[in-house]
Amino acid sequence: MIKNKFYLLLTCGLLLLGCSSDDGNSENDGQLDSEPVTGFTPCENGMAGIYPCNGYDLMGSISLSEFSATAGNDVWGWTDPDTNKEYALMGLNNGTAFVDITDTENLIYLGKLPSATSSSSWRDIKVYQNHAYIVSEADDHGMQVFDLTRLRNVSNAPEVFNDDGLYSGFGNAHNVVINEDTGFAFPVGTARDDTFNGGVHFVNLQDPKNPVSAGGYGANGYTHDAQVITYNGPDADYAGAEIFVGANENQVAIVNVTDKDSPIGISTFGYSNLAYTHQGWFTEEHRYLILGDELDEVNFGFDSRTLVFDLLDLDNPILHTSYSGQTTAIDHNGYVLGDQYFLANYRAGVRVLDISDIANKSISEEGFFDTFPSNNSAGFDGVWSVYPYFSSGKIIVSDINSGLFVIKKSE
Repeated sequence: MIKNKFYLLLTCGLLLLGCSSDDGNSENDGQLDSEPVTGFTPCENGMAGIYPCNGYDLMGSISLSEFSATAGNDVWGWTDPDTNKEYALMGLNNGTAFVDITDTENLIYLGKLPSATSSSSWRDIKVYQNHAYIVSEADDHGMQVFDLTRLRNVSNAPEVFNDDGLYSGFGNAHNVVINEDTGFAFPVGTARDDTFNGGVHFVNLQDPKNPVSAGGYGANGYTHDAQVITYNGPDADYAGAEIFVGANENQVAIVNVTDKDSPIGISTFGYSNLAYTHQGWFTEEHRYLILGDELDEVNFGFDSRTLVFDLLDLDNPILHTSYSGQTTAIDHNGYVLGDQYFLANYRAGVRVLDISDIANKSISEEGFFDTFPSNNSAGFDGVWSVYPYFSSGKIIVSDINSGLFVIKKSE
């Protein structure tokens, strides 16, 4: 979600229907009066209780009030390698909640790690070596470190946790991504006047509780979101390199960050009807980048638009195709798992796209679960993010207005 509300109002236009001037933080804005369901509810005849759906059942949910919070944001997951228990890590306006989702008939809210400083609508979480790394737009927040193995021994849930470390090499940050292959974190969206122009900081996590600064890159300006991979794609020039792809508001930037002391810009590119370049994710063979623009639906009246770029040559990305969704809702975060793309689509919920024939420019929606049932218009409410990587097939969903949802493909 874009931080600058004044910018949002300018781009949306104050009178545009569906543009949310409260930036999506009103707890019950637009929701139905019906009582939400919280336990297992199958998707039958297009509904799971009050929630529109197609092919995905509700396994369970926890409300914001149970978290003692008023807004949700990011979500990530962790599977304990010793016990195989599965956990949801959900960002809240005032901290990070940890939930044992192993038994969906008995979701256990284990506790909260409070914000390092003040509350904020923006919080982001990633995991490396059984540790969670948490950043926020809150002033002077830095990056919290939390040892997730502590969740094995919670005796009086919900607990109020303390952190296991705090990296203070920056103050606020919009997001953090981690390349688990190399053990580096890449916080982005820091202060625009810092050493790296709000671009990307490099942080060594190889001693997980003691992150160490390793430089950064800011030649392309502010980075809103990013992905960093160990490249195994078709461009032989970069085989095995550590590649950073940043969504930089008005362009996409590809950078070789293998040598942290000397990162090298590879290419930058844009596209027509660009409004706010928000977030992208590689397909698993690293051939295509699937990209979302957070304001094109608002500014240009598109149905949810997803852009696909062919990165056969990293030095010369080419627009491959674009996909128009079933609604006018704004697209947010999207993640690839095999031949599926899981898209957090704000008021339209989670949309699951079949990308098995992406090479032939064929993308189709195969299912969805909508946690914001009242409408699918272009507003900043509903689903913030989705995490589809549990081996059990459970999918966790964070809703700005309602809390945590656990869903699963219908059998």
